[in-house]
Amino acid sequence: MKIGVLGTGNMADALATHWGRAGHEVFVGGRDELKAQRLATRIGGGAGHGSLQQAADFGEVVLAALPYGAGADVVKELQAALSGKVLLDCANPVGPGFRLLTEGGPSAACRLAAAAPGAQVVKAFNLCHEDVWRMTPPVFDSQPLAVPVCGDDEAALTRVYELVRDVDCAPVAGGGLERAGLLEATAALFIGLWVAEQADVRAIAPPLAYATGPRAQSV
Repeated sequence: MKIGVLGTGNMADALATHWGRAGHEVFVGGRDELKAQRLATRIGGGAGHGSLQQAADFGEVVLAALPYGAGADVVKELQAALSGKVLLDCANPVGPGFRLLTEGGPSAACRLAAAAPGAQVVKAFNLCHEDVWRMTPPVFDSQPLAVPVCGDDEAALTRVYELVRDVDCAPVAGGGLERAGLLEATAALFIGLWVAEQADVRAIAPPLAYATGPRAQSV
């Protein structure tokens, strides 16, 4: 598929590199077109580069790899080009002290949806550091990394599930876009535990078999 990338930072680099290797057509757009050119060169595979507008025009799926706060403004400028397309949001609205910046208001993903009402916004890829997404593959204890995905449109979700698999991860249905705020809050919690407490967040939940409590032992 054709993938437009809005942004030239680490998340754009990590994800788009996988998608280029998987055979998708990638076009990187940035306010600084020289940075976009450099990223396209790193991605390889004939990746294109240019402006944010050109990336939005190009993609069937458009990755918004943009900082929280700037994302909605950029998307609003591009709303005509994004109409009818999948807009994939990976932003984390996390501030100093691991505080959730959207607390009391719409999620970052819902703000993008409001800024580009014709787009099908999907939230994914926000729970891990960009270097995890650079792994080939991101497998831990022989288990592929699971990626929760939130969105309202089935066709859009199907496309994003494919892109998750192209990163060698397993997509997990996270519910509608209204649940994207839960993913963002989870990221704030996890980042705080990882960084401030040096805690392994996998240790805070029981295995699936025990999710509803220990099973009665047969005798």
